[in-house]
Order: sequence, then structure tokens, then C-alpha cells
Amino acid sequence: MTSGEEQPRVVIRDKRRIDPVTGELRVPAGEQPAGTTPPEAREEQMSEHETPVVDEAVIYQERAPQPPAPAPAAGGGDVAAQLAERTEDLQRVTAEYANYRRRVDRDRTLVVDQAAERFALQLFPIVDDIERARDHGDLTGAFKVVAERVLGLLDGLGVEPFGVAGDPFDPSSHEAVIHDTSSEVSVPTATTVLRQGFRRGDRVLRTAMVAVTDPESPAAAPETTDAVDDAPPA
Repeated sequence: MTSGEEQPRVVIRDKRRIDPVTGELRVPAGEQPAGTTPPEAREEQMSEHETPVVDEAVIYQERAPQPPAPAPAAGGGDVAAQLAERTEDLQRVTAEYANYRRRVDRDRTLVVDQAAERFALQLFPIVDDIERARDHGDLTGAFKVVAERVLGLLDGLGVEPFGVAGDPFDPSSHEAVIHDTSSEVSVPTATTVLRQGFRRGDRVLRTAMVAVTDPESPAAAPETTDAVDDAPPA
């Protein structure tokens, strides 16, 4: 073999499956050990089967009902109109409530007055008997005590008697049952009271029964003369 010729290179390949130094199993280049998964396949499997971690707070915020967004104000004029409308409604409701209170108070007072008047009307016949006993001098002893209590009930109800001999005759409060004439009176006069009348405030509960005396010669009505226009007609 000449020196100019190229000598063939000797390559020694160690195909032993067990490393003589470490004792571990050797893996040929380009192969994967049995039962192992390449890193690329392992990452792909993790992306397909691994459950991602999700923030529960974000899910709750997405599923929770959100309050409706306030409608944007159209303008200052609309707000002023709504305020004026609400103020008018409030004033109307306040006025209606005040009227209702006044009406309730008026009805309550009317009911109380009617009850008091009905009770007083039932006592009037007893009062008439008391007055007749007084006129005859029989109002004594225990009967006098009871009579004073009955009259006290009328005072407590605000009922007052009226009708005294000598009062001017008033058709609205007197009931005339006898008429005569006399020169001693100048106007119709209640000269005799046959039955007392009663009133409560301005309301007459019972008229007084009286004998009326009229004057003998009532005053003549003044004569009236028409004015005469002396001016000649135009």
C-alpha cells in the first residue's frame, strides 16, 4: 500500500443495549423508550384532557343579575318638568288628606251632637213633670234630689231652657196657642208660658208653648208718596 493512497477510516459502533459503565438501558438515537411519551405528545395530551383553572368570582359576576342602567337624562327641561309634576302630586295628596281630616272631624262632631240631642229629647217630658211639681210646691225631699240630677244632665249636655212671660213673641222659637189683645203691649208679647222651650247653642230643640197678647191698635204703616217729576217731557 503506497503512502499516497488514502487509508479507509475505521468506525466502531457500540450497539450494546446496556451501558457497561452505568448499567442503564441505552436508547438508540431516534427511538423513545417503551412506555414513555414524547414531550410534544405529552404537552398535546395535557392541553386536551387537563381541566383549566377558572376564577369563580369572574363566573359569579357574569351570571349575577346586573341592575338596569339608569336612563340618561334627556335634558334639564325634562328633570324640571318631572320635579314640578311630583310637587303638584304631593300638594294634591296633601290637600285631599286635609279635606278628609276636616270631613271626619265634622262627621264625628255631628254624630256627638245628634246623640246628645236625642238623649235630651227623652228627658224633656221628665223636666215638664218637674216644673209642674215645682209650681205646685211638691218638689221636696228625695224627689227634689232626683229632679236636680236630671236638670244637671241637661246642663252637662249644653241644653238651656227658654221662654219667660214678657218675652217678645218670636215665631221661630215660640208656639202660640192662645191670642188676645191688650192696650198694655205695643208689640206681640208672650204673656203666659204654658211649656218651656229648650235650645242647644243656636239650635232650637223644642219651641216654647205660649199665650200671645197683641196690641189693640197696631201702629199703621207709614204712607209712601211717589215723587212726581215736574220736568216737561222732552
